[in-house]
Amino acid sequence: MMDIKDKIDAAAGRTPADTLFCNGHMINVFTGEINKQDFAVKDGYICGFGRYKAEETIDLSGFYVSPGFVDAHVHIESAMVTPAAFARGVVAKGTTTIVADPHEIANVLGIKGVEYMLSSAEHQLMNICFAMPSCVPATSMETAGAVLDPVKTAAMLVKDEIIALAEMMNYPGVIYTDADVMEKIRVAGRQKKRVDGHAPGLSGKYLHAYVSAGILSDHECTSTHEALEKLRLGMHIMIREGTCARNLADLLPAVNDHTWRRMMWCTDDRHPEDIIEQGHIDHIVRQAVNSGIDPVRAIQMATINPADYFGLIDIGAIAPGRRADFVLFRDLYDICLEQVFALGRVAGQSGQYLGEITNSALDCPGAMNLDIKEIDLTIPFKSSRVQVIKALENQVLTDCFTADAIEKKGEAVSDPNRDILKIAVIERYSGRSGTGKGFVNGLGLKKGAVASSVAHDSHNIITAGTNDKDMLRAVREVAEMKGGFAVALDNRITASLALPVAGLMSEHSLETVNQSMKHLVSAANALGSPLKDIFMTLGFLALPVIPKLKITDKGLVDVEKFAMTDLFV
Repeated sequence: MMDIKDKIDAAAGRTPADTLFCNGHMINVFTGEINKQDFAVKDGYICGFGRYKAEETIDLSGFYVSPGFVDAHVHIESAMVTPAAFARGVVAKGTTTIVADPHEIANVLGIKGVEYMLSSAEHQLMNICFAMPSCVPATSMETAGAVLDPVKTAAMLVKDEIIALAEMMNYPGVIYTDADVMEKIRVAGRQKKRVDGHAPGLSGKYLHAYVSAGILSDHECTSTHEALEKLRLGMHIMIREGTCARNLADLLPAVNDHTWRRMMWCTDDRHPEDIIEQGHIDHIVRQAVNSGIDPVRAIQMATINPADYFGLIDIGAIAPGRRADFVLFRDLYDICLEQVFALGRVAGQSGQYLGEITNSALDCPGAMNLDIKEIDLTIPFKSSRVQVIKALENQVLTDCFTADAIEKKGEAVSDPNRDILKIAVIERYSGRSGTGKGFVNGLGLKKGAVASSVAHDSHNIITAGTNDKDMLRAVREVAEMKGGFAVALDNRITASLALPVAGLMSEHSLETVNQSMKHLVSAANALGSPLKDIFMTLGFLALPVIPKLKITDKGLVDVEKFAMTDLFV
């Protein structure tokens, strides 16, 4: 960070700037104006506006100049690449700052996982800020690889690079004043750091209780009504347009002249294919503008709004003392970025990253302790009716229904003809390989099986298939790769992708991972699945904080009752 005295001297013109950018049409996110404006940069920070002596002059004639975009809430791990590879992929799309919640790796490795992410973020051109995971594990109804109690959480919240307490998913813990939850919120308050929310569907007095705890944001809204209720209580709304959850179209009606200042964009979870083919925050801005949102307002929601919400006074605008992170484009109503600057340097050109890549100074510890011989996928037949998880494509929500169980040799088995497949979640941390078993509809496999070590939130191994032999073969492949995805048919692997960094990430590029994912999805489609990405859908079936029916290594979870439930009814 540039020294404050050096900033002042450069702004006052007492020392020459490095670069003077001239003749660009600058979007002032404070006033909403667009003016032809020169500005100078010194050591990666904006000096001021007007003519400055500089070693270099760059003419921006014909370009609009906007501050670099901010992703207000993102899980890097969901892109399946390390922070270095993620930065390489999204900076060129105009995202120059992110607020990353390392919730996924924290559930796998605890503090060591968070420290790995902090180390990986160092020396990147992207400005990577962090929110400290608040719910590890998210619930007591699953087995995570670590527990982050209030003491461990407090020790991390003092770090400057951690700017908030991340999404408080345990909203029952807030409402009913769980002691650990209360202490984490108090610690964040003492550090003057934001507490982000996660309260899907919460309304009325329970929502009032949640907000009264000082939780001032939410990215889980799925309707205008829900967003407006939360806005009326003083919350800030992060409009999410990720890969699995896409809420932009439903929430845009909530953006108006009175609400927009408390609203911002985020991706939450976005997979490589969407980043490569559509974009990142730039994609959301384009979609918003195409839907009728004023382009300057869409840009303000991508820049100054998240900066102000988090109290980040050195980003979010082109102004003296702020990072020289900005993007160039020619058409205000079709925002296609031609160049991206980070810390005053060209970092992206026509979607290609031009900056340096710095890998983590820390190695990521191993996170796979599984005894294949201990895994038992059989489900003894106990009743003629079973509860079935109904997977919904492009949703983290699920539905549920009851169905007749198929019995074979005293076991309840898959019925591909009705698209009722066996599903299992296998604990991968202790070596005991505890397994929760059930049935799922909506995956569409007619033969074979799939398995994954990406299973929100605790990221145990999840598998689904038409028969136990292929399910076990896919699980064994995932374990041997130290994490990843696998497709099995006739007891052999037809496609796989290794994610050896905590069982969540690859050190390869987004492009390489994307190509492998396409091969995997194609292999799953060949088994009968009609889903665009069966692994994305599969990974959220183990998320026991999003309704309705989910599965963990401990069994079926009725999320609406926040309690375990029986498979047989």
